[in-house]
Amino acid sequence: MRSDIPFATDRLDGLLDDFGIDVLIVTSKHNIQYLLGGYYHFQFDYMEAIGISRYLPVFVYVKGAQDKSAYIANRNERDSVQNRISAGYWMPPVVYGSSTSVEAMTLAIQHVKSVATTRLQIAAEMSFLPADAADLLRRELPHCQFVEAMRPLEKLRSIKTVAELEILREASERVVASMMDAVGRTHTGHSKREIIAHLRQAELSRDMTFEYALVTMGTSLNRAPSDQRLEPGDIISLDSGGNYGGYIGDLCRMAVHGAPDGELVDLLGEIDLIQQAARASIRAGLIGREIYAAANEALARSPHGKQMHFVAHGMGIVSHEAPRLTASGPIPYPADDANAPLEAGMVISIETTLPHARRGFIKLEDTIAVTPDGYQAFGDGARGWNRIPS
Repeated sequence: MRSDIPFATDRLDGLLDDFGIDVLIVTSKHNIQYLLGGYYHFQFDYMEAIGISRYLPVFVYVKGAQDKSAYIANRNERDSVQNRISAGYWMPPVVYGSSTSVEAMTLAIQHVKSVATTRLQIAAEMSFLPADAADLLRRELPHCQFVEAMRPLEKLRSIKTVAELEILREASERVVASMMDAVGRTHTGHSKREIIAHLRQAELSRDMTFEYALVTMGTSLNRAPSDQRLEPGDIISLDSGGNYGGYIGDLCRMAVHGAPDGELVDLLGEIDLIQQAARASIRAGLIGREIYAAANEALARSPHGKQMHFVAHGMGIVSHEAPRLTASGPIPYPADDANAPLEAGMVISIETTLPHARRGFIKLEDTIAVTPDGYQAFGDGARGWNRIPS
């Protein structure tokens, strides 16, 4: 077995056994990036549409037979792949020749037929599989059973390596530093669009890809970009996702024009108490739902607890991924991991929000990595009231 394969093949094979899967057909850019150790084709980084169809990369993985894997590449992808191989990175055998989603899936099906029997359980990423490619897959492999690939793939990604954790730490630090740059450049009269532009530029200057910013201003609870302008004494919340090395830094910090009054200090202090209560419980072996139990106990003691919202979710290449700890509230996902123990290497975003009718939107969001005996917080600075210049 190749020692330079960038993912844990034994862990993936075990997950495929658990789900009864023989072959994986991976078509999402994020999972292909993960399985190929960070590789992606630059030409379609912004948009997949081209000509009469779309770019559809396909990675085929046969359980227990890594040598039978293949990557189905676009016709224009040869130079990118060769650069990757020349730099010393692992790549499976590459099949070139697709310009459309149907052509890509045709090549993938040919490869499956050449390396495996025709009576298989095949896992495909249904949410990332065009209808024409899905129809072809079912038509050409009529004796196979098709299941969803999302769950085993996200469980594979949920345990981060040391290298992944360092990238996530750096992404978090760079997002927070970018927020502080944006705060320092903000003045009364600036609009939310201008503040977001400051933040975008700050993230780009730190070699990040700016993905989004959810910004509130004053007493408004509206987090969308707008022409609303900063008034003296206003507060702002900055909740931004910046991508560094393929991984998301996603945090929220608060700022205020001038000095925060006592009430604002107390309100952010209440939120921090919830965050700290949730953090204190985190360690490898803790049952996932206990993070919510710790937060809920703190919410019950908080003067504004009934108005607050607490959320904890996994993050990494995708901003909401395993472990999935709740099926209620603003994240309506299956709570598949709520009754399972946390494992060292998992990364969790914890966030507490207070949409205060009179003072505005107040929130902290932190990034927490699970360790064998506790946790590490990434990008943990600037968690108080940051001052907007007068």
